[in-house]
Amino acid sequence: MKIPAFASVILLLFVTPLHARDALRSEPLTIGTSHILSTHDAERRVNVVLPTGYGQDDQTYPMVLMLDAGLQQDFFLSLGIERWNQLWQRSVPAIFVGIETVDRQRELLPPTSSEPEQKRFPTAGESDGFRHWLSSEVLPLLREHYRDDGRAFLLGESAAGHFVVETWIKTPELFDGYAALSPSMQWNGQALSRNFAREAETDRPPLFISLADEGGDTEEGLLRFVSSVRSPMCYSDRRDDLVHANTLHGLLPEALQYLLPTGADWLAEYGLVLRCQASAAAEASE
Repeated sequence: MKIPAFASVILLLFVTPLHARDALRSEPLTIGTSHILSTHDAERRVNVVLPTGYGQDDQTYPMVLMLDAGLQQDFFLSLGIERWNQLWQRSVPAIFVGIETVDRQRELLPPTSSEPEQKRFPTAGESDGFRHWLSSEVLPLLREHYRDDGRAFLLGESAAGHFVVETWIKTPELFDGYAALSPSMQWNGQALSRNFAREAETDRPPLFISLADEGGDTEEGLLRFVSSVRSPMCYSDRRDDLVHANTLHGLLPEALQYLLPTGADWLAEYGLVLRCQASAAAEASE
């Protein structure tokens, strides 16, 4: 008697020894904790991943807060880069915090008087409220639940980069260092850099800031800004080899290296160097 092919498969499943079918072991893959908070009329997650060895002693660590780092945003990419930096001792171990955004323009950008921008992003303009949420809810929560060393660093790209620069200007004491990758300095007629250039700058925390091959108002606004900075700054001019889309991939390792250096003496041997400069204003003031 011939047995149909599909019946043969079913029969094989039943006669396969149980220990062979049970040999595969599995367990959940857990890499961190998500705290669910609300602001700007929406829930969002604050994703926290602890450094290797966190639970083995009482050591404290700095905190790295990455904007636009929800699970469907830049969380996995930026976490992977931060952990790769640790592997090479390019930047010191840190508590990684991914801040999810929901309506990016509403949360990360200030108001604009530009009619095209208002039409394209009608909800934009509540960055002050988002900054208040970070300072009044997120940072206290993190410091209550995690063993930090008192230092916190804010990083962001594009619109989040504009938020980083705005925070560095308006509330510099909120964080101990900042990184703005390809910030959207064209926003509101370049108002952020125009206003900053008219101010007498006070001493602020270190800032890593970069420019890719973007041109136009974005480039003009950023160049005006960096020419006015006198505080410690690492300006990475990458117009020759990066565009807006790959800035985060290309420069987050350097931003972390600048803000959280290790002093490892082999980094240059492997090309893990900072390619940036201080502003002309900062150099002239020395």
